[in-house]
Parts: sequence; C-alpha cells; structure tokens
Amino acid sequence: MSGKRLPKPTEAELAILATLWELGTATVREVQQRLAGQRGTGYTTTLKLMQIMLDKRLVKRDASTHAHVYQAAVSQRRTQKQIVVDVLDKVFDGSARQLVLQALSARRSTPEELAEIRKLLDELEREQK
Repeated sequence: MSGKRLPKPTEAELAILATLWELGTATVREVQQRLAGQRGTGYTTTLKLMQIMLDKRLVKRDASTHAHVYQAAVSQRRTQKQIVVDVLDKVFDGSARQLVLQALSARRSTPEELAEIRKLLDELEREQK
C-alpha cells in the first residue's frame, strides 16, 4: 500500500482503527465492547463498518477461526500523516505554519509537549543546514 493514498476513514472508522491499533488484533465483539462505552455502537453496526473497512482495505481479517479476527491494515502514523496532509491542503492552503499556530493556540500544551516540539524544531532546523 505504500505510495498510494489510503481511503479516508470516517470518524466511526477511525474509532475502530484506534481500537485495533491499541489491541493489535480483535474480533468484532471485542471492538464493539470497547466502542459501546464511547459511542453506544451496537454489534451489527460495528460488524457492518468493519466489513466496509475490509472492502476499503483499512483492515485485514483472519477468517481461519470461527470468530473472524481483524487487525488494522494501515499504521496509525500513516493514517495520521494522511489526515494532516488533507487538512493542511484543504484548510490551511498548504501552510504548515498556520496549521501549527492554530494547533498550539486551540488547546493548552503541557511543558513536556512544548519541550518535545522544541526538540523536533531543532532537529528539523539542523537537517536543513
């Protein structure tokens, strides 16, 4: 899948992916139980979403056992990067500066997060020299 653009996951699909990224592999029932507390999603809705995600190649399914076991077919990092690129292009006219300024002003960052951001900026600056 490298190089190709991934299908854009919906909000509900992202919740399923987040569960699979956390668990590694899971049955529909396990995913549904995790999501039930957050979203109130029923089993058949979760099953249908995961079948759609299989068709979109967002998840993989091991059908060798009675209860099909799913796992994310795409990494969390790659999915996040694609979403950021989409937002960057559509909302910020490609301006990383505007995206970062808005992200930092939208929510209060912890001192640890700010230190990590400074470290990343220093590394990026060194790479450009």
